[in-house]
Amino acid sequence: MTGGAGGLGLAASTELARAGAEVIIAGRDPDRLRHAADRVRAGLPEARIRGERLDLASLASVRELAGRLAERGRPLDLLVNNAAVLGIPRLTHTDDEFELTMATNHLGHFALTGRLLPLLLRAPDPRVVTVGSVTSRLPVLDLPDLMSERNYHPMAAYARSKVAALLFALELQRRAGGALTSVAVKPGRAGTELYRHTSGPIWRVRNGVDRLLRQSVEQAASAILYVATAPDVVPGGFYTASGGRGRAPRLIPLPGPVRDRDRARNLWLKSEALTGVRPVFPARSTAV
Repeated sequence: MTGGAGGLGLAASTELARAGAEVIIAGRDPDRLRHAADRVRAGLPEARIRGERLDLASLASVRELAGRLAERGRPLDLLVNNAAVLGIPRLTHTDDEFELTMATNHLGHFALTGRLLPLLLRAPDPRVVTVGSVTSRLPVLDLPDLMSERNYHPMAAYARSKVAALLFALELQRRAGGALTSVAVKPGRAGTELYRHTSGPIWRVRNGVDRLLRQSVEQAASAILYVATAPDVVPGGFYTASGGRGRAPRLIPLPGPVRDRDRARNLWLKSEALTGVRPVFPARSTAV
């Protein structure tokens, strides 16, 4: 579970641990990870949960985590690509020379999934969940300007990264065939730290409106849990929270900018070139 030290990631991880799963929460801050795991064990003494350091904006950090897990050699039944950043006020580059929002919300998850693929394929029924979003206006992804170099705006960069994440989730299913299940989910608004980088009057108004529409963190996390565990989810499907307590998320049509299979394929190839990670699937399941 990326972004597992707080918010939706920790809420979903807690319930997975409650159900008996062995859970790894991944994040940048080792102290936060340790405290989060301790909080879970305080309420669930038998919980099998631990933290692993991961900075999704660093390909080296992704490689190091994947290496540590590979050394243990345990199959992975489930990977939840949950972490995200929003509202980075100015164009910011990572050490890998990627725009920070795209690096965290898409490229880091692409690289992590690719590097963990051998462990996922060793599980009997592996699943990859990508937490997506549908902002008010999802853009058509401009692949030549994937890093927003020509015209950077915080919300536009976030929207582009979420289009990329959805395209990735769907292309992953197309390439994997029956080897794994890839599914995307929009859990809805909740009181998390997603807005921690934002400031200024426009963001205060936006955050205030969101507060009126928010559900609890536990309610939002239930959508992630559903697509992570329900036996009848549609491979390659996109689900959204139903908005009512106790109601299962519903399958919804793909947003227009995500329906372009050629763009999804080209984004995959560009992501391979940028990250140096080239996922390999069983030959019988690949359809490119």
